[in-house]
Amino acid sequence: MKLQTGKFALSGGIYFAICAAVLTMLSLMQIPGFLPFTKLLESFYGPYGYSISFIGIFIGAFWGFIEGFIHFGIFAIIYNWVIAKK
Repeated sequence: MKLQTGKFALSGGIYFAICAAVLTMLSLMQIPGFLPFTKLLESFYGPYGYSISFIGIFIGAFWGFIEGFIHFGIFAIIYNWVIAKK
């Protein structure tokens, strides 16, 4: 069964956006254990405007969506190519 690349990429983008936003919110609420992960996000997205702040929730969600869309889209393309070779 082939994956619908566009829909799979869209769902991956939404998933990554939600993860980045929730991770930033939890870190802002100072929930123990989440700061190291947001520091990692900050090292990746920091040059593109992300910070652990209220506005960072939206910037992180934006870049998370872009990254998830690209990664899941590439995965779906490769998956469809591999199953077509069977």
